[in-house]
Amino acid sequence: MPEAEAVRSMFGGIASRYDATNHLLSGGMDFWWRNKLVKLVKKHNPSKVVDLATGSGNVAFALKSQLGETAEIQGLDFCKPMLDEAEKKRLNKKPVPEIEFASGDILNLPLENDSVDAMTVAFGIRNLENRDLGFSQIKSKLRSTGSLFILEFSQPYSWIRPIYYIYLKYMLPTIAGWITRKPEAYDYLGCTIEEFPAREALSVELKEAGFKEIKAIPMTLGIVSIHQAIAP
Repeated sequence: MPEAEAVRSMFGGIASRYDATNHLLSGGMDFWWRNKLVKLVKKHNPSKVVDLATGSGNVAFALKSQLGETAEIQGLDFCKPMLDEAEKKRLNKKPVPEIEFASGDILNLPLENDSVDAMTVAFGIRNLENRDLGFSQIKSKLRSTGSLFILEFSQPYSWIRPIYYIYLKYMLPTIAGWITRKPEAYDYLGCTIEEFPAREALSVELKEAGFKEIKAIPMTLGIVSIHQAIAP
C-alpha cells in the first residue's frame, strides 16, 4: 500500500491543476460518477455527512447542493494544498456554501465516535497506507446504521481490461504530464489502480471490517465502482 507522506506530497504538487486534469482524463465522466454517488447518499436523508479525502471539495459541494441547507457537510483531507483549493472554491461560490473544510487523516479521524450519519470517500481509499485501520476508523465514527459510500477505481470488465491498462500505463501519464508537469503522479495512479482489489475482494474487506449490507455498483464498464455499506 502507498506511503502516506509520499501521497500527501504528490497531491500537494498537483493541487492547483487537479480538477482540470481529472475532467480531461475521464472525458468528463467524473461529473456523472460524482452525481451518482450523491444521489445514493441523498436516499438516506442524512443530517451530518463527512466527505473523507475531500481533495478540492467537489463531492462536498455536490452533497450540499443536493441535501440542502439543513444538512451539515464537512470535508476532511490530510493534504493542505488540496484543502486550500477547496476553501478557495467555496469562497468564490455565490452564495458561499456552509461547508467546513478541515485537516483530517482517515487513519486518525478527528471526529467523535458515533457522530456521523454518512461518510463518502471519492478516490481516496486506494491511497490509504492501511485500509484495515481506515475502515475501523470510519466504522467507529458512524452512528449505528450509518452509511459508508466509496467511489473508487475498480477492475474493468475482462474484455476491455487490456486496452484500459495500455491507456493507464502509457497515454494517461503523458497527457497528465502536459497539464500538471508531474507525470510521476499519474504513473502512481495507474499502478495503484491495477493493484487495487476487485469489487468482490473489496466487499470482503468491508465485511471483515464489520460492515453489513454491502453493495458494489460497477459503472463505465467496471472502470469505477461505488461500494455502499452500513455500520452495525
